[in-house]
Amino acid sequence: MNSKPQKIGLITATSLVVGNMIGVGIFVLPAALAKYGSISLLGWVFTATGALILAKIFSNLSKIIVNKSGGPYAYSREGFGDFIGFLMAWGYWISCWVGNGAIAIAIVGALSFFFPVLETNSLYSVSIGLSLIWLFTWINTGGIKESGIVQVITAALKLLPLAFVIIVGIFFFDFDNFPAFNLTGKSNMAAFPMVAALTLYAFIGIESATIPAENIENPGVVVSKATMFGTILTAIVYILATVVLFGILPTDILQNSPAPFAEAAKLISGQFGGYFVAVGVIISGLGVLNGWILITGQLPLATAKDNLFPKIFKKENKKGAPVFGLIIGGVLSTAVMLMNFTKGLVDQFQIIVEIVVFTALMAYLLTCAAYILIIIERKLHLNSWVKTFVLGGLGFLYSLWAIYGSGPDTVFYGLILLLLGIPFYLLMLYNKREK
Repeated sequence: MNSKPQKIGLITATSLVVGNMIGVGIFVLPAALAKYGSISLLGWVFTATGALILAKIFSNLSKIIVNKSGGPYAYSREGFGDFIGFLMAWGYWISCWVGNGAIAIAIVGALSFFFPVLETNSLYSVSIGLSLIWLFTWINTGGIKESGIVQVITAALKLLPLAFVIIVGIFFFDFDNFPAFNLTGKSNMAAFPMVAALTLYAFIGIESATIPAENIENPGVVVSKATMFGTILTAIVYILATVVLFGILPTDILQNSPAPFAEAAKLISGQFGGYFVAVGVIISGLGVLNGWILITGQLPLATAKDNLFPKIFKKENKKGAPVFGLIIGGVLSTAVMLMNFTKGLVDQFQIIVEIVVFTALMAYLLTCAAYILIIIERKLHLNSWVKTFVLGGLGFLYSLWAIYGSGPDTVFYGLILLLLGIPFYLLMLYNKREK
C-alpha cells in the first residue's frame, strides 16, 4: 500500500549522517592509533580531507539529481547506466545488512561492561543482539519520521560523552603524555598509509542523507547541507577527541586500554565518568544500528522503483516504510549475527566486515567518476570544468587509494561479491522482457 511519503528536515538528515558515521569504533580507535604515535593525527587530517572531498561530491550531486532516492546507486546509474547501477546497489545493500549484524555484535560487547555474563553466555548474547536488530526493524516500519526521532536523540546523546571528554579534558591535558611522532619502527612514509587506512573506516556513511532523498524536505538544499554539516562536525569531533586523549592518558596506558574514553573520563570525574562514557558507547551503537537499518530498507526501495530489484522491495505500508525490504534485511542480519557465534566462522566474519568497507569504497569510486560524466552530459561544466575535474579527480584518486589500501584479499573477495550479482541482474532483465 503506497502513501504520501513522510518527510524529514535538516536536523534529522544531519543526525542520520552523523549517527551513521559515529559508531562504537571511535570509542576504541584512539587506543589503536596511539600504537603508531602522533603521526596518526596526520592520518586523521588526511582522511578527513578525503571525506570532505567525497561529501562535497555527494552534496553537489544531490543538487543536480533532485527528488531521487538511492544516493550512490542513483548517481552511478545516472552516470553509467542500469548494469553498473545495479551492481552498486547489490554490493551496497549486502554491505548494509552484513554491517548491521556486526553492529549488533559490537553493542552486545559494549553491554558486557555492565553485564559481564554476556562475554561467556552465547545464548544471552545472541538473544540481546537479535532483539536489537528486530526492535529497530520494527521502529523503522513506523516510517522515516519515527526512525528519524530515534536518530536525532541517539546522535545528541552519543555526542555528549565525546564533548565532555574534549571540553573538560583540556584542563587535564599534559604535553608530556603525548606519544612520540612515529612509534612503528618504520619510516614515516611507511607508517602514514597505515594510520590513514585505520581512520578511513570511521567516515563510512557520509552518503547517508542522499539515500532517502525523496523523504527529505526540499532535498536539493537539505541533503547537500546535511551531508556537509554532518561530515564537518564528525571530522572535528574525531580529531579533537584523539588530540585530547593523547594529552590526558600516558601512552603506555592508552595503547593497552580497551576503553580509552572511559579511562579518560574516570581520570576526569571518577567512576561516574567511566559509566557515563560506557552508556554513551551503547547509545552510539543503538543509533548507528537504527540509521543503517533505515538505509537497508531505503536503498533497495529506490532500486526496485527502477525495476532493478524484485518488486517486493518497493512495497510500502501506510506509513510509507518499505516494510518487506526491512524484514528481508532483518532476516539476513540475523543470519550474519548467528554466524558470528559459531566458533569456526569468526575469522571469516572479519573478512566479511572488510568486504563491507570495500563495497562502500567502490560506491565512492563510481560516484566520483559518475559526477564528472553527469556534469559533462548535462553541460554543467562550461564555466567551471577545471573545478569539476579537480574535485571529481581528487575524489576518484582518494577512493582508489583507499581500495588499494584494503589489501589484495579484501579486493579479491569484494569483486567476487559484486560479480555474484550478475546472474541476479540477468534474471531481472529476463523478467522485464517477459512482461
